[in-house]
Amino acid sequence: MTIATVSEQGPWCASCFFAWDEANNTLVFTTDPATRHGAELRSNPFVAGTIALETMRVGRIRGAQFTGTVSEPAGEELSRARKIYLRQFPYAALIELHLWVIDLNYIKLTDNRLGFGKKIIWQKNDFSI
Repeated sequence: MTIATVSEQGPWCASCFFAWDEANNTLVFTTDPATRHGAELRSNPFVAGTIALETMRVGRIRGAQFTGTVSEPAGEELSRARKIYLRQFPYAALIELHLWVIDLNYIKLTDNRLGFGKKIIWQKNDFSI
């Protein structure tokens, strides 16, 4: 996944591995708070991002664009996020993880398997920035 942040320095993008928390409709990822995007997430929690599946066949293109709000989980939420992330990436148990959660506000899915350029939109009811 690619996440985009913005600060007084301008926009910034970063690639991150993620795991989807289906029950909460959130994305869990890890990144060091000392990185540029980590620092920007703390000062401005609003993000945009993309997820694209690799394919060489136009008829199989699938991807998503999203917006959301990032938080740093603590307590039970951190424990849950850790379990979800490590289920997806078990080898990450060997490193120090600083987890973040994206609460999704808007998702636009493109799925060419459903028809060329087919778009599906999902928007959270209480979406506001």
